[in-house]
Amino acid sequence: MALIDDQLKALKFESPQYIPVRVSLLPATWMKYGDRLGELVEKHPSLFPDKGKKCGVYDEVTGKYVEGEAVDEWGCVWNNVEEGMCGLVTGHPIARREDIRSLQPPTEVIDSHPHGFMFLRIFDLRGFEEAMIDFAEEPPELQTLIDMVCDYNMKCLEKRLPLHEGPIINFGDDNGMQNALPISPAKWRKYFKPAYAKIFGRCRREGLFVYMHTDGCIHEIIGDFIECGVNVINPQIRANGLDNLVRVAKGKVCIDLDLDRQMFPFCRPEEIDPHVRECIEALGSPEGGLWLLAECAPDVPLDTIDAICNALEKYRGYFS
Repeated sequence: MALIDDQLKALKFESPQYIPVRVSLLPATWMKYGDRLGELVEKHPSLFPDKGKKCGVYDEVTGKYVEGEAVDEWGCVWNNVEEGMCGLVTGHPIARREDIRSLQPPTEVIDSHPHGFMFLRIFDLRGFEEAMIDFAEEPPELQTLIDMVCDYNMKCLEKRLPLHEGPIINFGDDNGMQNALPISPAKWRKYFKPAYAKIFGRCRREGLFVYMHTDGCIHEIIGDFIECGVNVINPQIRANGLDNLVRVAKGKVCIDLDLDRQMFPFCRPEEIDPHVRECIEALGSPEGGLWLLAECAPDVPLDTIDAICNALEKYRGYFS
């Protein structure tokens, strides 16, 4: 409960006792390190309060983290070559633009929104190159497809909301690439902002706080996400730059900062402490508005994972 209380106070800028901090360990990380990772987790009970000795091994891999092929509700073919890591869409069901006219949404309405529910869904359905041509040429079929995906998401939301527990509802959809958006901010606002506003607006009317995870360089549209109803934005520091996040987001929306997981596999453990401190000094304040997240893939050494845990425990009570 303490973490949830601090999360709520931080997102409402109501002076949390601690900065909410979390460490995410991918299934493949557990598969690689096993009991050694379990021992590390036991050293940091404040970061893993519900884990304890249960995390000595990773018992089950499910969903898109399972090796092999799978087909999702839209007919996208997922391929995974490494158990414990998330797969990729390699089979796109709408190869031709004209096929959009006869496309039918899934007959089964699910009670969740999987990662990639809106923006990435268009690219998964069409394939990256074909989707980019669509955004360049802007045929009417593009809006038809986006509307269909949005309408299906709204149906899923109406099924999800009665089952949802807690004050925060989570969504994930990567909108950016490493250095920019794949389409212009103007086209993003034209085609995707109305869809997100519709989905998130429904959640806000239900009295829920909206959490939005989105990888890639998205600082140009963070203000738009705020206008769509997002209360917590989860951006990557490397793709966006700390200065940009301070400029567009600090004090305007709660930031769940994705610490530099592109650095973690290559840095020395002693480089972690100044990285965490720099982020908190730049984005933290006594009023709140900051969470911190560190995702550790199997290429992150155990000593570095331990250093991440130590730094988060050390600085979670520090505000600039």
